[in-house]
Amino acid sequence: MAVGTSDTTIKNHAAFIWSVADLLRGDYKQSEYGKVILPLTVLRRLDCVLESTKAAVLERAAKLRGQVENVGPVLRSEAGEQFYNISPLDFRRLLDDSTQVSGNLRAYIAGFSPEAREVIDKFDFDTQITRLDRADLLYMVLSKFANIDLHPSVVSNIEMGYL
Repeated sequence: MAVGTSDTTIKNHAAFIWSVADLLRGDYKQSEYGKVILPLTVLRRLDCVLESTKAAVLERAAKLRGQVENVGPVLRSEAGEQFYNISPLDFRRLLDDSTQVSGNLRAYIAGFSPEAREVIDKFDFDTQITRLDRADLLYMVLSKFANIDLHPSVVSNIEMGYL
């Protein structure tokens, strides 16, 4: 990847993050923006990474339900990653029912493999889900994140680090 492309990608994504920060302004202090932006960036990246194998993982999980006690290794293999998600939801489907966004987001997070959930739990994001929902910001903020493409083919791991 050319350096110019990388710089452009990083600048575009930084501009996106500031657009999300604009939504938070007033309900969040500037020092608190990271409590929302960081976990959602991680969740969106995980969502993008798993997108191509999501259907296969869901199908395999359904077949294994009640048959195999430790499905983790099989589902990680199916996902081709060290983590997976067995929720039928993805970032775009979280928004299908605007009255259930917080519940859908929590169910989506709960669908991640224990290893991924452990990382997500370190953000204490459940508190922010409640706060965003009470401020009527959760749907708008998730809508923004659902529209950003953080697929590894678009945003490299190095670029994600800068982001």
